[in-house]
Amino acid sequence: MQRIAIIITLLFSAVFIGTVSGHESQPGSLEIKQLGPDRYDITWRAPIYYGKPHPAQLMLPDDWQTIGRPTERRRTDSIIFHRVVATGGKSIEGKIIRFPGLESTITDVFIRLTRLDDSVMSTVARPTKPWAELRGERPWHVTAGEYLGLGFHHILMGVDHLLFVLGLLLIVQGRMMLLKTITSFTVAHSITLAIATLGYAHAPLPPLNAAIALSILFLGPEVVRARRGETSLTIKFPWLVAFVFGLLHGFGFASGLSTTGMLKAELPWALLWFNVGVELGQLVFVFLALGLVWAFRTLEIRWPRWAQALPGYTVGSLGAYWTIQRTVILLGGF
Repeated sequence: MQRIAIIITLLFSAVFIGTVSGHESQPGSLEIKQLGPDRYDITWRAPIYYGKPHPAQLMLPDDWQTIGRPTERRRTDSIIFHRVVATGGKSIEGKIIRFPGLESTITDVFIRLTRLDDSVMSTVARPTKPWAELRGERPWHVTAGEYLGLGFHHILMGVDHLLFVLGLLLIVQGRMMLLKTITSFTVAHSITLAIATLGYAHAPLPPLNAAIALSILFLGPEVVRARRGETSLTIKFPWLVAFVFGLLHGFGFASGLSTTGMLKAELPWALLWFNVGVELGQLVFVFLALGLVWAFRTLEIRWPRWAQALPGYTVGSLGAYWTIQRTVILLGGF
């Protein structure tokens, strides 16, 4: 009954987020640095979105004039647009930066303004609010809330990470083993998230995404074995597998934080609240799944045999699809 109920969560993820790509919620970033009284350096990093240039555009205030020639540089995961602007001696306080097209995506944009006196303003533009107002520094709890929200959004929009957690839930038997497994996954991805964000290690995004997909594919057959009453190292020690693959997924979480253009002095603070947001999103997913288990058990719903086999095959099939897709991208096929 437990395994069947959790499939509802999987189906919701597949319907609402889609199976074409497992994780396309990498945030964009806009860095504004003051060079003089009315001169600002503008760097707009637009993430690659489903293999194509991001649909959002940067729209600066009408009275800002570009000095010299803008540049454009393409990376594997983003396109970097750079220019220097003059504000005509006017204050930038209260100016609005817009991102038309952002409303049709699932990505956020982190905006950071650094003034000559080293004061920093940061804010976030979201699909529901594709614009940002430039203003003075904010209280620490406002900035912390934005990093917490970014982490929460990152995990809930990362269907590949959630599908891996779902695979673990379908294998685990017993409350204590569930606690050990989720804790192990949390500790592992927190370690690599910190290591990668602080700059001690780096994982290129294309092979990382392919490896994360492979971790999901690995769980598919294990879910089928568990349903049949068979055993394996993964079924006996799911917490061990959760820890090993959790290290891999932590690098994926780090890619969502390291692209926000944080100042080095702000890294530990941002890392803390981003990780808290990731954990909250993960817990919401787990408790939703367990809530569905309780609801279906209370209603005494009986499922046909084909539905009982569906969760494992769905996890394995999506894992296989993403592994092939991302491997082709890694090899330059797309």
